[in-house]
Amino acid sequence: MADTKGPEIAVRRSLLGRARGLGAAKSGTAHWWAMKTTSVALIPLTLWLLFSLIGLQGASRAQVAVWVGGPITATLLLATIAALFHHLYLGVQTVIEDYIHEERPRMAWLILAKGAAWLLGLAAAISVFKLAFMG
Repeated sequence: MADTKGPEIAVRRSLLGRARGLGAAKSGTAHWWAMKTTSVALIPLTLWLLFSLIGLQGASRAQVAVWVGGPITATLLLATIAALFHHLYLGVQTVIEDYIHEERPRMAWLILAKGAAWLLGLAAAISVFKLAFMG
């Protein structure tokens, strides 16, 4: 009687890795999807922002404040800020992980990059809120 199972492939994974179903990178798929999602979201958001800013060329601060104060405009600006700074951090994270091989400096740079992205994104969001609500 012939063997009907076919050839067997040996996979070298730890028992814990097999139980979790994780590959060698452990989280690469989520990172990849986040990069792709934010980049696709940034295409229309950036085009909208560029065309809007071109249309606002020469406008006074009061006119810009009225424009930012619209609910759709404020929402789109906040979405742009969130996608932009998340995408920025993911890109910087990739560079840090690829080029800094020692654990301690890599972790310090990752913390610094995440903190900088959060602070800059927060500053941009506060600017939108300030313009939208206080003119």
